Amino acid sequence: MASTTPTDSLPPAPAPPVSRKRATTGRAGDKVFLGLSRGSGILLLVIMASIAAFLTYRATLAISKDEGNFLTTFDWNPAGDPPVFGIAVLLFGTIVSSVIAMAIAVPIAVGIALFISHYAPRRLAAPIAYVVDLLAAVPSIIYGIWGALFLVPYLEGLNLWLDEFFGWTYLFEKTEVGVARSLFTVGILLAIMILPIVTSVSREVFLQVPRMHEEAALALGATRWEVIRMSVLPFGRSGVISASMLGLGRALGETMAVATVLSPSFLISLHLLNPGGGTFAQNIAAKFDEANELGRDALIASGLVLFVLTLLVNGAARLIIARRKEYSGANA
Repeated sequence: MASTTPTDSLPPAPAPPVSRKRATTGRAGDKVFLGLSRGSGILLLVIMASIAAFLTYRATLAISKDEGNFLTTFDWNPAGDPPVFGIAVLLFGTIVSSVIAMAIAVPIAVGIALFISHYAPRRLAAPIAYVVDLLAAVPSIIYGIWGALFLVPYLEGLNLWLDEFFGWTYLFEKTEVGVARSLFTVGILLAIMILPIVTSVSREVFLQVPRMHEEAALALGATRWEVIRMSVLPFGRSGVISASMLGLGRALGETMAVATVLSPSFLISLHLLNPGGGTFAQNIAAKFDEANELGRDALIASGLVLFVLTLLVNGAARLIIARRKEYSGANA
């Protein structure tokens, strides 16, 4: 028979008593933190609602005096008699330039993110990631100056090459003589500007892929590319889409860089290499100072459309993130 010691039959020692003062202080701290957090959220909603109400009020004043159709008119002449203005050209230019930027930036950003996370050695991956992240800190006006003085002159040769070999597509047919101050140039510049956003988010998503998934694929004889295709990309699909939509949100609202590079005109042309076009942000920045009261209300009305468009893009990004708990923070 096994022997027992006197201590085996003793009850467990009671936990040390918690000071009432300490418990009260902890509860008070929780209440203060809860109040600050809730107040911050409510304040943000109030600010957003105030912005929306202000834009809606001023937009209503402008649209009520517009003699044209605000959604389909190509002209922008709020100072005329009668005043006629519309956002058709601005909406077209904003969407087209952003789509060009996304088509260029997203594949390159995903490739850079995969290289940093799964191919490059650690001593090389860290400097590359730092340089890519550093691009996000460059001011927009610097991008605009670089685009106007370097990108525009050197893109003329590319435009002629695209016109010669791809002019049959109609999109790349150059029918007007002029420098490369076009929506295509704006799209390339925007692609460079949103590249660090898409790359950084995609890289972090790819680094969250469970190591066991990759090791299981390698154990089954998969190559490195097959591991990327079967394990990494499916896991990070939602994150890449969300990163792309966040980049799209910046491309839609970019102002100074576009205003510096683009040669504005109120014409819609599917010839992307022709100079001209316009975007919401560029038009507001260019005409706000010289506009009269009705002109400013008209610009605010166009800003309301851009505000709604940006909210829809970011809301869609949040919905995609919410579909995957790994990215929404639900498991934190």
